[in-house]
Amino acid sequence: MNYISQQEPNQMWIKKVLMLVLADILIVLISYLMALLLRFDFVFSSIPEEYLMGYLWSMPFWIISTIVIFYICRLYHSIWRLASVAELQMILIAYSILAVVYSLGMLFMKMHMPRSYYFIGLLLNFLMTTGLRFSYRLMRFWVNSRNTNADAGDEMHAKDHVMVIGAGAAGQALIKEIINSKKLNTQVVCIIDDNPTKHGRVLEGITIVGDRYSIPEMAKKYKVDRIIYAIPAAAADDRKAILNICKDTGCRLQTVPGVYQLVNGEVSVSRLRNVEITDLLGRAQVQVNMDEIYSSIQGKTLLVTGGGGSIGSELCRQIAASHPKKLIIFDMYENNAYEIQQELRRKYGDSLDLEVLIGSVRNTSRMNDVFATYHPEIVFHAAAHKHVPLMEDSPNEAIKNNVIGTYKTAKMASDYGVKKFILISTDKAVNPTNIMGASKRLCEMVIQTIGKKSQTEFAAVRFGNVLGSNGSVIPLFKEQIKNGGPVTVTHKDIIRYFMTIPEAVSLVLQAGAYAKNGEIFVLNMGEPVKIVDLARNLIKLSGYEPDVDIKIEFTGLRPGEKLYEELLMDEEGMQTTENKRIFIGRQIDVDEETFEKNIEALDEASRREDKNIRELVHKIVPEYRYQASPK
Repeated sequence: MNYISQQEPNQMWIKKVLMLVLADILIVLISYLMALLLRFDFVFSSIPEEYLMGYLWSMPFWIISTIVIFYICRLYHSIWRLASVAELQMILIAYSILAVVYSLGMLFMKMHMPRSYYFIGLLLNFLMTTGLRFSYRLMRFWVNSRNTNADAGDEMHAKDHVMVIGAGAAGQALIKEIINSKKLNTQVVCIIDDNPTKHGRVLEGITIVGDRYSIPEMAKKYKVDRIIYAIPAAAADDRKAILNICKDTGCRLQTVPGVYQLVNGEVSVSRLRNVEITDLLGRAQVQVNMDEIYSSIQGKTLLVTGGGGSIGSELCRQIAASHPKKLIIFDMYENNAYEIQQELRRKYGDSLDLEVLIGSVRNTSRMNDVFATYHPEIVFHAAAHKHVPLMEDSPNEAIKNNVIGTYKTAKMASDYGVKKFILISTDKAVNPTNIMGASKRLCEMVIQTIGKKSQTEFAAVRFGNVLGSNGSVIPLFKEQIKNGGPVTVTHKDIIRYFMTIPEAVSLVLQAGAYAKNGEIFVLNMGEPVKIVDLARNLIKLSGYEPDVDIKIEFTGLRPGEKLYEELLMDEEGMQTTENKRIFIGRQIDVDEETFEKNIEALDEASRREDKNIRELVHKIVPEYRYQASPK
């Protein structure tokens, strides 16, 4: 049975080829006979006998030449129901060769036929061959046109009606796949493109009906269920504007992943993804120098603390792809560490020297053992408590884990001759109003102070909210929407800077390549986003109407929460780097001896669960604004 099933496709192909060969033979016979008849006004009896004999004697040569050249030019290998410009080019090449062969044949056979016979015969041959091969394609075009322009008033339609945005190469590739697929219960009903010269024209049998401002009207007219955004090379602002129009239609939104997919020929229906909130940020992705990053990592031993978290795990993924000598993942949460361990082992197997260790950065003995055993050359310090409301309720834990943990890890790095130490910081460290932000500002001061006496190059990376990270606002909103609402926003005017996890990690890695002692790297994150707008957009992307299907409730600012975040303190200033989206904050002088004593006092106060820990933090970080500790 298997043998028979494998032979069936070959037999079907041979039959189709034989039918095409037979059709080509008939076309040669008919086209040159028509050329003779045309020369003598379609009166067969008036054709001289010598011309008829010349026609009969030449036919075997014309037929054999045609079939051989068509085969060489692969005109018997194409799938003609998908015929396009490439197939037309092959036909033109074949007939260019045939014209030369026919000319040589006429010289050798020494036939005296009318000149118009050769020219008209070849022209008719070309037209009939092209017509035959494109007839199925033209028939599909006609059927699709009729389907597209069918009565829009029908209440029910069996197929998923799709609007494609973008009449370029990516859009054409997707439309062609949808049209020719027998498995997809989908029909492309219209195309949107901002180029006015394309309006009213047809692509793959589908009409281009207007620009972005026509989207709502055309979505209603054609009863669109799904919109596919197929402009991978569009500017971020254009992408944001178009998708913002689309989300108000209530249609399901999908998009192609990126321009590199188009370059690699990977644009297809299977690679479409749903439009995410990140697509609506309207900011160009941060570009980094990957050669610099790879060269700074390749062949080195790296330690990532907090390697199981959102940022830490993505750091591990990117580092693993850069061919390190050894990657050490250190985390106190075994489940997180296990997940990233299994993911990297599945992907890299034995080609990645991976060590996964469980422990706390607070534990001096454990940290000493890790550094003494593995001697890492680069440390990315991502271990931290980061949830603002939780840390407000447990301020001593923020100090223990963030400040003292960073101090111990940084001291170990310096003592064991680590080349670079990169701290993951946050915009909440600037003029902090909560203990988490203040603790991260202290972490920055720690690495700047230790770095003054050390051969290790210390640096910090400061960025805003990371979309999709554990505990961030997007997963919370998604869960609330899934449960039917309400979606809770603390304040109608609250704004935040946002970046994606890959952007955050690319910045961290770039900082690792640039790092010099005590620098704080800051990302130019574009315009901030209103959280309430983020909530509304996410509700719409989920297919609901804000405040109709899903309510938005304002709950009031939480303790320590700001309406807006800052990326730099006034005294830090701003220095540029080779990457125009990455800046450096100037170091602030700290008295080293006093700071060391303050850290010891903080360590002691946090261990005895001092209720006045905030007051002590304020003495070290004067810009920290806080509410008095409850008595």
